[in-house]
Amino acid sequence: MKLHHLRPAEGSKKRKIRVGRGESGRRGKTAGRGTKGLKARSKVRQGFEGGQTPLQRRMPKLKGFKNPNREEFTVINVERLAAFDAGSSVDPDAMRGAGLVKKRGKIKVLGEGDLGVALTVRAHAFSAGAADKIQSAGGSIEVIES
Repeated sequence: MKLHHLRPAEGSKKRKIRVGRGESGRRGKTAGRGTKGLKARSKVRQGFEGGQTPLQRRMPKLKGFKNPNREEFTVINVERLAAFDAGSSVDPDAMRGAGLVKKRGKIKVLGEGDLGVALTVRAHAFSAGAADKIQSAGGSIEVIES
């Protein structure tokens, strides 16, 4: 067998149908497209829905913007800090270790609930109410700069 003896398998190659080649041929004149109408003509533009208001015009426009420099905090309330022993130092690692905070990143302490024990709380941010409650319970706050 030689290279010039090789042929593709029978039926694996189909000839391209050439449409619109004269009226006497089977696919002449309208070239199998029927008569008139948008689809009988050359192209239908992308997204065209037959005159119905297209999807991209039916959708509402998005208002506002998303700030790419937004600072996100994981929040914890003062009442949950009561789980720690009096006089202990509470930092983000201790909060994660106790299962009070799940996410990584910055932590902000909010002032919901009451605190009955004096703690030294270290976090990235405090609300004014949280700072008052921690200090009125005899504790202190330290803001972590990062």
